[in-house]
Amino acid sequence: MAQALRLAERGLYTTQPNPRVGCVIAHGERVVGQGWHVRAGEPHAEVYALREAGAEARGATAYVTLEPCAHHGRTPPCADALIAAGVGRVVIAAEDPFPQVSGQGIAKLRAAGITVESGLMREAAREINIGFFSRIERHRPWVRVKLAMSLDGRTALANGESKWITGGAARADVQRWRARSSAILTGVGTVLADNPQLTVRLPLPAGDGVGMMDESGHPFTPVRVVLDRHLRTPADSHVLDGQTPTLMLHAASAIPDHRFTRVECITLPERNGALDLHAALALLAGRGCSELHVEAGPTLCGALFAAGLADELLIYMAPLLLGDTARPLLTLPPLADMAARWKLNVLDTRAIGQDLRLRLRPVG
Repeated sequence: MAQALRLAERGLYTTQPNPRVGCVIAHGERVVGQGWHVRAGEPHAEVYALREAGAEARGATAYVTLEPCAHHGRTPPCADALIAAGVGRVVIAAEDPFPQVSGQGIAKLRAAGITVESGLMREAAREINIGFFSRIERHRPWVRVKLAMSLDGRTALANGESKWITGGAARADVQRWRARSSAILTGVGTVLADNPQLTVRLPLPAGDGVGMMDESGHPFTPVRVVLDRHLRTPADSHVLDGQTPTLMLHAASAIPDHRFTRVECITLPERNGALDLHAALALLAGRGCSELHVEAGPTLCGALFAAGLADELLIYMAPLLLGDTARPLLTLPPLADMAARWKLNVLDTRAIGQDLRLRLRPVG
């Protein structure tokens, strides 16, 4: 199963909106076939593994990181393929929450006389597809907020200048997190201050053997999403260049004009004088967005965190100081006492060049 999980990771940048899945077929410790899901619309992991195993799949055990599908989608059911190949046992890491699959793949295999076990390395399998599980189970994407700060917790000078707090290695690392995401979110304040491109400008890490291409053979680029309540984005902004699919989310009172002909403008409801963040996430989930990468200023990032919508913080800390007049990491409401403080779990700490990368998740 550990090998199946490593195979699943090879689809980290390419399977969207499908989950990343790996499969290993073995007789005891002898592996006879293995495969992983490469792209949406192409065969699933089980099919590639069965092709490699051939006749040796009969009576073997298939280790699959996600419950085999049991319905006809863009490809035939993988449960049927396993049954036809004559495997004797299927070990599943995580059950599939997708309504057309949930439990049905397991039931179909058992009905065919195949022994099925589930739960082996379940948490690791869910982690690989954390956005997929979030989208199906919570009806919103997994929200990962990226921040860069100085040692004194500042993200930009008082005048807004922020290039560059971190070094080149850290910025290259950010590109990989962008690449695995379905969409990149920012606010109009960041557009006005930095005119970001919000695109992936890095090839897939060497050794993966799979190009960062979508099912049409084009380079995969996450959708750009801009929260712009009053449609203040200037005409010469990169996010309006039409080079990448872009959503402009705005209030009903704002009417799109000629500036927005190459992007899609969508009206969102408002809540407490701002665009409704819950509605924004529900909209993105409905469009197949599993992992949402956020690169924005302290106001939007703080609003997501305070609303309980920031699932993970990706913080790059540089060995420098910006002083107490510089801009803060997050804009958060004041706390009455220490008992109300926001607690975070540290997932990992890693040196990236001269900078330190922290991955944290809110407790609970």
